[in-house]
Amino acid sequence: MTTISAPIMSIPQTIPAEGIFLPEELLSQIRGAFLHVDSCPFTGKRAFFENAGGSLTLKSVVERSAEIAGIPDNEHRDNPASHAVSQIVSAGRNDLASFMGASSGVIFGGETGTECLFRVIRAAALSGEEGGSIVASSVEHPATYDATAQWARRTGREWIEVPFDVETGQVTAAHYADCVRPDTRIATILHTSPVTGMSMDVAEIARTIRTVAPECMIIVDGIQHAPHGLLTVDDYDVDAYVISPYKAYCRFNNGYAWLSDRLSVIDHDRLSGKPADAWELGSRDPSALAGVSEMIDYLVWLGGCFTEASTRRACLVAAGQAMRAHERALVHRLLEGGAGLPGLCDYPGVHLIGPGDSPYREGVVSFAVDGVDAKHVVAELGARGIRVHARSDDVFSGNILRPLGLKAVTRISLAHYNSVDEVDACLAALAEVLPRR
Repeated sequence: MTTISAPIMSIPQTIPAEGIFLPEELLSQIRGAFLHVDSCPFTGKRAFFENAGGSLTLKSVVERSAEIAGIPDNEHRDNPASHAVSQIVSAGRNDLASFMGASSGVIFGGETGTECLFRVIRAAALSGEEGGSIVASSVEHPATYDATAQWARRTGREWIEVPFDVETGQVTAAHYADCVRPDTRIATILHTSPVTGMSMDVAEIARTIRTVAPECMIIVDGIQHAPHGLLTVDDYDVDAYVISPYKAYCRFNNGYAWLSDRLSVIDHDRLSGKPADAWELGSRDPSALAGVSEMIDYLVWLGGCFTEASTRRACLVAAGQAMRAHERALVHRLLEGGAGLPGLCDYPGVHLIGPGDSPYREGVVSFAVDGVDAKHVVAELGARGIRVHARSDDVFSGNILRPLGLKAVTRISLAHYNSVDEVDACLAALAEVLPRR
């Protein structure tokens, strides 16, 4: 990938409501870095708007992962190959710390982000002081919503559900203030919802929790936020933050959790001879961490197009700002229309989750249409080369859709590699599928 030596565009601190598109030349380079960007190996040409289910994968991630996956040597042996594997693992963890904006604590890997969240919540519940409550919000993914409910029941604690604002699709610090008590042992926060598309103010919610329950273990699901914006774990004052790299341009089947120094040493599953803050069980897959480093190298390159700063962290910050600005522009085009095409908001009977112009929306637009089944919309768009998804009142989304009074929604989810031409193709397809006045 060609490095652009000087900033080609500046991103203001406050991104306008209509967003800012990436320059065409840069977007072309970005799209060239990904596999299957405009064509599915099973169905042919299509626009990929199912990013909330899992992003496109970087070519460099696949190539580097395959290269390292073939190495038979494990860590902690006295040979050059083993030393090289250890360096790959260490570099991957350091890159994850830079990506998350974490200057302390421990990072461990698991099978998935959901598995990491279940493990951390279980350990916190079993090691915490008896009694009290565990708090979660109804806007959360089952990775925390179900895990907190189960471990509250298993440890004989009260499980308190924090409602979210059905008008905005968010849960706020004020909502938590009504539910957290001095004896709250664990509280979970969802950073961004893959259903409502809205991000939450994690730092403000954490401050509110700590005001009432200073010793509460605060655990954040950052899986949906990670591919869309800047992570600054040092600023959140939480105890765990979990991501799934398959939603951030990497391959499937690995998740990573950052743990605070305090949480990292609570009683948890580990080999007896390992350090108190060791969470990984068995050998790490160095090819997965090599892939993570490639992903972060890509974001550093992207950020380098917008800043002359030389540090990886500064470039990651710039990349996050640029990605957010472009995604906001794509969402604005989808909702308001363009090139003579009506926007989603122009159709009668369309009900968006959350305000169309919300500054908290991160790449996801979920909507229901009066008299039209969401799965029908998905199928009709799919037949026209637009890949989207339906979220239903099921194990994954029921706790979110029921308060909204919806049985199902069509979800269009975008990422920074999507183009305005793809959005216009989606708008053209919607014009054939949705009822008009």
